[in-house]
Amino acid sequence: MFVRRLLVLGNLAISAVAQKFSNPIIYSDYPDNDVSVGPDGAFYFSASNFHYSPGAPILRSLDLVNWEPVGHSVPRLNFGAGYDLPTTGERSYRGGTWASSLRYRKSNKTWYWIGCVNFWQTWVYTASSPEGPWSNRANFGDNNCFYDNGILIDDDNTMYVVYGSGQVKVSQLAADGLSVVKTQDVFNAANVGVDSIEGNRMYKINGTYYVLNDKPGGTTFIWKSKSPWGPYQVKELVKDVKSPVEGGNSPHQGSLIQTADGKWYFMSFTWAYPSGRLPVLAPITWGSDGFPVFVNGDNGGWGKTYPLPLPAKSAKPLTGTYRFEGSSLGPTFEWNHNPDTSKFFVNNGLTLQTASNTTDIYSARNTLTHRVFGEYPVGTLELDFTAMADGDRTGLAAFRDRSAYIGIHREGNAYTIAAVHNMTIDETAGNTLDFGRTVGTAQLRQGVRKIWLRTKMDVRPNGSREASFLYSYDGNTYTQLGATYKLFDSWGFFLGYRFGIFNFATKGLGGSVKVNSFTSA
Repeated sequence: MFVRRLLVLGNLAISAVAQKFSNPIIYSDYPDNDVSVGPDGAFYFSASNFHYSPGAPILRSLDLVNWEPVGHSVPRLNFGAGYDLPTTGERSYRGGTWASSLRYRKSNKTWYWIGCVNFWQTWVYTASSPEGPWSNRANFGDNNCFYDNGILIDDDNTMYVVYGSGQVKVSQLAADGLSVVKTQDVFNAANVGVDSIEGNRMYKINGTYYVLNDKPGGTTFIWKSKSPWGPYQVKELVKDVKSPVEGGNSPHQGSLIQTADGKWYFMSFTWAYPSGRLPVLAPITWGSDGFPVFVNGDNGGWGKTYPLPLPAKSAKPLTGTYRFEGSSLGPTFEWNHNPDTSKFFVNNGLTLQTASNTTDIYSARNTLTHRVFGEYPVGTLELDFTAMADGDRTGLAAFRDRSAYIGIHREGNAYTIAAVHNMTIDETAGNTLDFGRTVGTAQLRQGVRKIWLRTKMDVRPNGSREASFLYSYDGNTYTQLGATYKLFDSWGFFLGYRFGIFNFATKGLGGSVKVNSFTSA
């Protein structure tokens, strides 16, 4: 038996005796990982987050198992008007940033992030530190999408990028890494009998160039050549391997990682909705033919447990209570689309002024989100709504393409606690299909202007997938409002559920609420 402990030392289960870790290494939606080593010897993990802002989250680890968010490569999604949720109605759900690449370049002490964005263009951001500040330095032009790309900085400091789906290409970048000087086709998906390939990553190992990518659905390929330009040989790394998460799919796509002591690992993810795409880790060895070999676990597939790659090192907990001290939000928070920065401020609490006049939560600006962590995540909001205006709606949501919430509705001088279910957008186009229905109400106690709201979920893919919504007048005793809500487990939206803190107007701007604290557990 493995002893489960949530310590500052670890964000997941670790055995004190056998020194093993459990998959997933993070029970949360951090997909499309690109993991590499920084100048400090730490591991850095770049992930996708689509329309949430800031974009391209970065995590750091000293042991490949315990991770903490440290920043974002894309400070604001400047890829079109839809990312600002304007009153004209444009929206960019499922847009933004997806499978991209992050690397540190020793020669100029610079971090590079390269990704294809919704203009079907490739943008380059750079920084001197993962924490930022990050700045947009280049754009490779229209119809030049480095789709699902991977950066390689060669031994001679030349920068290459591999990318593509049906046809995979390699581009050599200029000396400063901000423009393209050469592009060549290197292999085609048809070479392995598939229609498309995703998740390209590029490595140079012992003088040989490798490209890691996958066929969507369950197969990861590894290609090798003596030149970045090919010709390439190919072999399967994993195919339809059993997931370590009950109800999850076969892990595929990801990163190859070497530790300082020479051991190698494959970081991938398992599709496990409604939680999302969960990072998983497994060791690999190397065959006599120069190809990596996946190490099966005791379950005959991707192991639920493996020995720790390195001695466990401390990391900040992924859950806890935020009291919004200081003047800015931490890297665990992301807005639904870009925020209106004039409509919120942080100062011993988070004040959210209404930034949209709408009846549609998906068009409401300044909805602040936080990923859910673990199989049974619980979010608790301590909310002061003294300055709420007539017609305003505020509360805490289980937020995705099908959402539900518990909140406060004000109509005239009447305040109602309301549970609302099934706000829905089309999972691919993002059009609103259902504005939701009220499934439970309770009249607020006379004179009360502070309340605790709680959202509890079962996000296991093989669990009940139920969410419940509760309120409290003292932060200790909670009452459930309305029936449970069935979380949506389709993959088409790509993103998993989050907690969403919202405040929007239906009659006119001017009101505000103050979030005294938010607890993620």
